[in-house]
Amino acid sequence: MSKAYNPNVVRFFMMQSAYRSVLDLTNNGLLASEKGFHRLMHAVDDLENLKTSNTTSFDIQDWKQKCYDAMNDDFNTPILIANLFEAVNYINAIKEGHTTITKEDLNLFKTTIHNFVFDVLGLKSTAEDSIIGTDKLSGAVELLITLRQEARANKDFALSDKIRNELEAVGIQLNDGREGTTFSTN
Repeated sequence: MSKAYNPNVVRFFMMQSAYRSVLDLTNNGLLASEKGFHRLMHAVDDLENLKTSNTTSFDIQDWKQKCYDAMNDDFNTPILIANLFEAVNYINAIKEGHTTITKEDLNLFKTTIHNFVFDVLGLKSTAEDSIIGTDKLSGAVELLITLRQEARANKDFALSDKIRNELEAVGIQLNDGREGTTFSTN
């Protein structure tokens, strides 16, 4: 039995190939695109919570120009998507404190990413079509995260692993980081 895919994932899958090339539509290809799509959307969501600094550690203008160059190269969406994943790496580095960005550059970065992801590629935010955005589900998962943290503090690793594994089985991924545990959907 095949899985039903979110239309955004299918669109993202198609955008990863040049429009004149043959598209090999396989379940494995769609699964890989689904992971990439969610990784991109989580990074876009993370843009709202990035901390700013007095300096920027990477060249936003150069990155932006590479995105425009891809579009000017016969609407080369595979290259654009590669550049967007370069931005995902920047976002994650900023989040982890390895890289910095000024407030002005962050605003330009957000605007540019939103323009390419939502306007050019026509993708929609996962929060718009996902149950994960509901307060009830978020509250329930936060409760489970708290219970898992208590189990870990009490060295009950079997319970901690069980909570993580059961959530993962229903498509909720726990992400442990310096700032605590967050969750996302697979």
